[in-house]
Amino acid sequence: MKTLLAACTMACAVTMTGSALGAANKTDATTTGTARNTAAANQSKRPNILLIVADDLGYSDIGAFGGEIHTPNLDKLAYEGVRMTDFYASPFCSPTRAMLMSGVDNHRVGLGGMAELLTPKQRNAAGYEGYLTHSVVTFPQLLHDAGYHTYMVGKWHLGLTEEYGPASRGFEQSFAMVQGGASHFGQVGIITNDPDKTPKSMYRENGKLVDLPPDFYSTIAYTDKMLSYIDSHKDDGKPFFAYVAYTAPHWPLQAPDEYIRKYEGTYDAGYDAIRAQRLARMKAMGLVPKDMEPYTGDDVWPKWSSLSPVQKQIEAKRMAVYAAMVDVMDAQIGRLVDHLKETGQYDNTLIFFMSDNGADGNSILDEAANREWIKRHADNSIANTGRAGSFVEYGPGWAQVSMTPMRLYKAFAYEGGIAVPNIIVLPHGAHDGQISKVPAHVTDVAPTILQLAGVPQPSGEYGGRPVFRMQGTSMLDFLTGQRKTVHRGEFTEGWELNGRRAMRKGDWKISYANKPWGTGKWQLFHVSVDRSELHDVAARYPAKLKELMADYEKYQSENGVQDIPGLAERPGYSNATHYYDDELETNR
Repeated sequence: MKTLLAACTMACAVTMTGSALGAANKTDATTTGTARNTAAANQSKRPNILLIVADDLGYSDIGAFGGEIHTPNLDKLAYEGVRMTDFYASPFCSPTRAMLMSGVDNHRVGLGGMAELLTPKQRNAAGYEGYLTHSVVTFPQLLHDAGYHTYMVGKWHLGLTEEYGPASRGFEQSFAMVQGGASHFGQVGIITNDPDKTPKSMYRENGKLVDLPPDFYSTIAYTDKMLSYIDSHKDDGKPFFAYVAYTAPHWPLQAPDEYIRKYEGTYDAGYDAIRAQRLARMKAMGLVPKDMEPYTGDDVWPKWSSLSPVQKQIEAKRMAVYAAMVDVMDAQIGRLVDHLKETGQYDNTLIFFMSDNGADGNSILDEAANREWIKRHADNSIANTGRAGSFVEYGPGWAQVSMTPMRLYKAFAYEGGIAVPNIIVLPHGAHDGQISKVPAHVTDVAPTILQLAGVPQPSGEYGGRPVFRMQGTSMLDFLTGQRKTVHRGEFTEGWELNGRRAMRKGDWKISYANKPWGTGKWQLFHVSVDRSELHDVAARYPAKLKELMADYEKYQSENGVQDIPGLAERPGYSNATHYYDDELETNR
């Protein structure tokens, strides 16, 4: 840790030296050249940063968080670094990514809602533009300005036009899937307005539209590209920031056959059996209390025992494909880590891993013309599920298992929508090999990385335009053992997406969701003892409910959250309300 702290100190000095060199250049070229050489030497000691984001990965999917899926590389990172059990994101992907890149609440910076799901009233409100606006400067831009190489591969989802693409937001090299999702084996998109027309996903490399090669598989291709970027400047002595935004395990569920075969038969036991196994492992690891009860979703969705034999076959195969996608991702993360070790860069690299939201139990089939297009063009037979010509979703049953023991999943402000697996590897950090229950939030990532790199946060202005100051708190003092928590005082954070909302303050949390998933009114939970949000204690503690409701109103006012009556009743996704009625039968 002394090495990284010293590097951070030197990095700040390098930044200041760079500013002074402009004046020195006018009078003494020889002195300037020497100073620049010294600055370059110091820059090489600044830490590299590898930020990995999985797409719709569940809380308990990987081995280090209780899962049965084979994830030895992530598990090793988890045991070397720190697992944060109370790390929070947004209930949806693009709002999380907006906060990740900016350190500012998503409602301030253009992603107050998912661009694809915004209502006309929302679109007319500031902070709901549907892309990451220039009201912020991204931390990759600040790193690049300070002498870092900045690389990005994978899912962007922060704006369709190049003005708002990665090449315009601080990434010197990027290979980006621009939209929110796509086929993993090719360029087939995920939303169409014409059942006879196959949608095409959009990819850009360094700002230019590109077509994909015939042997493309997303997770492997993204890793190949990032390795090539890292190696492209490996001898110039500059540190790098690498953002790897995998699209796995986001639907459509697709994976190489050899990986799927590893899991065939594994999930025949069904939801309850796999959930119980995961929870037992989580308790043994110390991730959750010994007496913790899981939320099962049985009050909303059918039990495994009620499914028909064919439905069970379909569901078991889908989960096998999902597990295969996570397995492939883990193997590719292993390639990245091995390369850093082989090139002598691992010991000077911060590695940060997270998911962008909870597992996805919603359905896109009722959006636009998707259902009819899939029926006409996809082969979703059990034998073909997971291959290039199939298009299947995860479903609410397995998504709830992925979020063991939390309540619900993506799109909700219950813990199942916003609590995500998080691993931080800081060489010689104070919490190596530990599990931490200290709360933290996605807006804390940007300040952490900037502090580690010795780069100042934006002070309210950038490039002659006003920008928001970061709202997150650097985690570095916590990670280095200089402070026991990330946030000073009680952790206080609010959430809102499509009318579903929550507020956590210390050990307490209020959550709101429409029926049948919620009660249609605020619920109060003591999350330090009831993280599953099973027991609403609002009637028992009315003063605490009122206190947190006031805190939420303050959050709403400060961040420009639009309060639209009835919004939660039309959240965009269908929440898979037809999944067990006809999707498993008509979509096979």
